Amino acid sequence: MLEKKYKPMITEVALREFWENEDVYKFNINENNKEIYSIDTPPPTVSGKLHIGHIFSYTQAEMIARYKRMRGFNVFYPFGFDDNGLPTERLVENEHKVKASELKRSEFTKLCLNTVDYYENEFKELWQSLGFSCDWNLLYRTISPECQRISQKSFIDLYHKNKAYIEESPVLYCTNCQTSIAQAELETQELSSSFNHVKFMVESKAISIATTRPELLNSCLAILINPSDNKHSYLIGKKALVPLYGFEVPIIADEDVDINKGSGMVMFCTFGDTQDLEWFKKYDFSYKKTITKKGFIADNVAFIGGLHVKKARKKIIELLEEHGLLIKTEKIKHNVSVHERCSHEIEIIPSEQWYIDIMSSKDEFIKIADKINWNPSYMKARYLSWVNNLKWNWCISRQRYFGVPFPVWYCKNCGKVKIAKNEELPVNPQETNPSEACECGSTSFIPETAVLDTWATSSVTPLINAKWGEKNSIVNKLLPMSMRTQAHEIIRTWAFYTIVKSYYHFGVIPWKDVMICGFVLARKGEKIGKSKNNSSYKPKTLIATHSADSVRYWAASAKLGTDTTFSEQDLKLSKRFITKLWNAAKFSLMHLGDFEVGKDVRLLKQDQWILDKLNKTLNTAAGYLDNYEIGLARNTLDEFFWKDYCDNYLELVKDRLYKPQLYGAENRESAQQAVYLTLLAILKSYAIFTPFITEKIYKSYFEQYEQCKSIHLLQWNFSNNENNQSLLFGECLKEVLTAVRKFKSENVLSMKDKIDCLTITIPSEIKALFREVLPDLYSTTHAQQIYLNEGTRLIIGIK
Repeated sequence: MLEKKYKPMITEVALREFWENEDVYKFNINENNKEIYSIDTPPPTVSGKLHIGHIFSYTQAEMIARYKRMRGFNVFYPFGFDDNGLPTERLVENEHKVKASELKRSEFTKLCLNTVDYYENEFKELWQSLGFSCDWNLLYRTISPECQRISQKSFIDLYHKNKAYIEESPVLYCTNCQTSIAQAELETQELSSSFNHVKFMVESKAISIATTRPELLNSCLAILINPSDNKHSYLIGKKALVPLYGFEVPIIADEDVDINKGSGMVMFCTFGDTQDLEWFKKYDFSYKKTITKKGFIADNVAFIGGLHVKKARKKIIELLEEHGLLIKTEKIKHNVSVHERCSHEIEIIPSEQWYIDIMSSKDEFIKIADKINWNPSYMKARYLSWVNNLKWNWCISRQRYFGVPFPVWYCKNCGKVKIAKNEELPVNPQETNPSEACECGSTSFIPETAVLDTWATSSVTPLINAKWGEKNSIVNKLLPMSMRTQAHEIIRTWAFYTIVKSYYHFGVIPWKDVMICGFVLARKGEKIGKSKNNSSYKPKTLIATHSADSVRYWAASAKLGTDTTFSEQDLKLSKRFITKLWNAAKFSLMHLGDFEVGKDVRLLKQDQWILDKLNKTLNTAAGYLDNYEIGLARNTLDEFFWKDYCDNYLELVKDRLYKPQLYGAENRESAQQAVYLTLLAILKSYAIFTPFITEKIYKSYFEQYEQCKSIHLLQWNFSNNENNQSLLFGECLKEVLTAVRKFKSENVLSMKDKIDCLTITIPSEIKALFREVLPDLYSTTHAQQIYLNEGTRLIIGIK
């Protein structure tokens, strides 16, 4: 039987070893008698330490894997690591105090590989310490040859379908990270700046143009005015003289100009912000270069050439003021587009980049949303909002070093694109030449040096899981996958891009369900993040201090999709639950030592009630879990465990279990049968939340009778039928016990103190059931007399 006190640290290490040695969670593709339930798990980006936010969301998804396994599915639950691309590069640069651009590519790649090995081992150890039930044989790394091959194959397929293309055009560019980025990688931040009211001349008269970016005066192309602006519309069609630089630009009418911002007139230049890019596409102007890819002003720009953008801004303001061209300056706060990876303000710079066409299929991507089950359902609106507001095609090329290479060369003779063959993949064009000559006959090629955006690889995780195009492909058995789990802030990236790839490759959805988890907040409104370094709680320390089950139980507390805060104090409830479950099991099992498991036993009505209430509880919890509402399911089980089983049922049958000579052996067996079945079901129910303690209790007693090596391989058993009369009886019985406890507490009586009389008025249809429970009621309430009366509702009298 069970020890006096539960020892989680010893238990958890031992059970981890047991599960691994026994292949408890191993996926078997040939288990044909079970339906496959497959999970597309987010491969954590190797960019720093994991934090409590990761524990929160990943553990919730892991609980679904356990639940589906215990509902009879053949669970395909892989894990991966997203270990290529800019986030990993930045980690390596910061840790080793180096710059990728200053090292040989091979040297930097070696540094990256060593670094990701260290972090991935640390990540894996953390997930294993939490008891994750994934099959580690399915582990993948996005930098591995297999993943590179699948990612490159995806690109080639889209290229041949005319969905991937190369083009020189203005692109969102991070001068800090030295790479192009996609629209989905933008964040908006409120930053301090200044509105500089600059004097432009129109027909010898001065007008005021307010701008936050006076360093772009050299690339001014036009002044825009809203045609409904009665104050300034008379200027439309005229020309304005650009201060300092002395050239004229046209004044154009445009309805997108905000009359209430600044002076109501806008300096359109290449490029101050994304609105300038929209206007550039709208009007037929030539590009004027001011800012370089390194974030400096081009050398040929008068006054400020060669200066960094911010220094150039300061310099140009000084010059404007010196020449009497600065009317006034206002300090402001405004929203600025920044790169999500480094929070650096982005620029828009013409460049030759690779794109995936998404704009032409926006309507299809909107329709696809209706074919996927979004959990919670309101997350679908976030997806639709993103798709509806897309402005540009997806830029997939990055001017970085540690990533999946484009399988592309360019002919030196004619400039045509040369694409690798599938059988040559994975290929690095900087190390390998094409296997055949160009169409023009030339065998001289220039390799593509850019790498694929990391999302271009992450977006094919269903294909990586299914080993698309590989010899051991299981595409026909796995796609579409059953469920994608992810956080809500990457709906615009991971969810959307995966849908794009799946639709373009196969014309189908990538998964049937999406489970969108919330964040853990460091403080109100601020997400905990690796880059923010804003959480003092180290998961490894929390697990070592409080146990994995305690952390997991906390992670199951929130409603799906909602953000939550975390404090170490929150684990007190978890530890209280762990102690309660251990003690309740210890008490229950103490009375089952002589119980003959499997014997045909006639159940008393109160013993039948706890089983009926258990059945209803499991039904309700399963309904929540089928909709990925882990927190609601746990709350339902908690209500049953604490109140129905511990507070009421065990108290009710305690005397009968202890004194068979008084109540009779058969009546004791009835209680034993109910205790056996209920406790086992409670353990199975909580096994998805707290796998260690439930396994420990199961193996200490139940394993010998259930003939299964692990509780996690058992099934949830319940029916859809409900015994309403039994349930009504049980609720009335609980109210009676609660009323007696309240009466004794208010009168400063011990629970064992006697009361003179207990009068119970009950509906006629359950009066007979109450007669059978009278012996248990006498022993539990210590009433001298109990009277049963019939009525239309429950009335309890105590004296």
